[in-house]
Amino acid sequence: MTEFNRPEYEDIDRQPLVLLIPKNTGTLLDVGCNQGGFGLSLKKSMNIEVWGVEPDKEAASVAMKRLDNVITDFFHSDNPIPDNYFDIITFNDSLEHMTDPAAALELSKKKLKKGGRIHCCVPNIRHIDNLEHLLFEKDWRYEEFGVRDKTHLRFFTQKSIIRLFENLGFTIIQTMFINEKWWNSKKLLRRLLYRFFPELMSDTKHIQIVVIAEPSN
Repeated sequence: MTEFNRPEYEDIDRQPLVLLIPKNTGTLLDVGCNQGGFGLSLKKSMNIEVWGVEPDKEAASVAMKRLDNVITDFFHSDNPIPDNYFDIITFNDSLEHMTDPAAALELSKKKLKKGGRIHCCVPNIRHIDNLEHLLFEKDWRYEEFGVRDKTHLRFFTQKSIIRLFENLGFTIIQTMFINEKWWNSKKLLRRLLYRFFPELMSDTKHIQIVVIAEPSN
């Protein structure tokens, strides 16, 4: 999976996403597992087999010590990921780094058990910080991390990530926003917008969007 060419991301357990994994999950594939912090947290809290995909060799070498199996190329025809094997496949802030997210989701269908699900987390391009950057700075400046991460190749709103899944024949089970970050006492306009236009601003408070979906058939 050569789509990744990224800076050194923090190794974290992703607790908000860990809490979304059912306790009876037996097998999970984490695409873009970094050093395996998310999978390690799962293995500490439940009896689960966790595979990871991580193209960065240094990060993968750490993940290999934590997870049951780690490979470096999700798309290679000879990769050892078994078909019809996983209860859940996660894309925790990895889909936006791919040149062809649709191909990754299509491939995931083959790897899921019947009734298996995708848990996908992507940055919210409509986050208030990004909207203000566009409106007031009249710019699109890439950064080391965050919504405008310089290695992001795709950008999503809640509507567009749902549409991607539905166009590929997935049924949406649940969507939600996580990682709320909007309050700034120095920004009066922001405070007024949230007070007087709550419906308009409702999807701009959170940095990330989560979609849980399963193949329709």
